[in-house]
Amino acid sequence: MDIQAAKYIGAGLATIAFVGSGVGIGVVFGNYISGALRNPGAAQTQYTNLLLGFALCEAQGLFGLMIALILMFT
Repeated sequence: MDIQAAKYIGAGLATIAFVGSGVGIGVVFGNYISGALRNPGAAQTQYTNLLLGFALCEAQGLFGLMIALILMFT
């Protein structure tokens, strides 16, 4: 197997992190909406937790992208 082909395969596998990121963001927002509909008074206090969960899930995808770019261009 050529080294360049192996780099591209590794970069493709590194982008699987976007799947986890998408699922995580969906779970975070889905649970927030569910909780806000059950108890609208507590929705505002949980908003910071929503943003923190979103940021952590999005960071996972960005780390996967960073690894993929490092594998492709180094």
